[in-house]
Amino acid sequence: MKKTSAIADLLTVMARLRAPDGCPWDREQDHRTLRQHAIEEVYELIDAIDSGDDHELLEELGDLLLQVVFHCQLANERSAFDFERVARNLVDKLIRRHPHVFGDVKVKNVDQVWANWEKIKTAEKHGTRHERPSALDGIPKHLPALMRAEKLTKKARKAQLPLAAPAPRPLTKAALAKELFALAAYAQSRGWSSEELLRAETNRTERQLRRQEKAAARKPSSSRPA
Repeated sequence: MKKTSAIADLLTVMARLRAPDGCPWDREQDHRTLRQHAIEEVYELIDAIDSGDDHELLEELGDLLLQVVFHCQLANERSAFDFERVARNLVDKLIRRHPHVFGDVKVKNVDQVWANWEKIKTAEKHGTRHERPSALDGIPKHLPALMRAEKLTKKARKAQLPLAAPAPRPLTKAALAKELFALAAYAQSRGWSSEELLRAETNRTERQLRRQEKAAARKPSSSRPA
């Protein structure tokens, strides 16, 4: 009897679960109903990584892979794409975005690797409906508020967009951690959600930065002819 690969077995099992005589729960799912499960699995994977327990890491990687395979099965049922296409797309992207490994591009440090990655990604999306005309594009809307605020400030600084002035006094990591916790505790004591407050402020700041970015793009060059 020919031994099949674990991936082939996994795809077969997933298709069987989704079959008319498969599992009632699996049959009821769609891309949207699985959204929360994907989020939970990522956080469980992070816990496993932090624990340093390889057994837990193996288990949680499998659970996260299940989410990928499940979505691929759903897409395959509507003739959109399948697991093979997802994997092939990833292989092609990794090769294309690492010309310093698979091509003849030379890099001196990680900063150059990231710069090349961004240039290649921009070129890939240029002229498509996935093009990102703003330097602030590409930040997932559903990131936790603090992570989203960090992403926004990082992109804004790279694009040299004006940000609010930092705190007037220097803070150590420990002091900042205590202040962040104190702010969250204060918000909770007032019946406010610090998550919602920061998300709203990040959204407001993003709108303001986008307006400034557009205004700068419309502004005529002030350079004078030599």
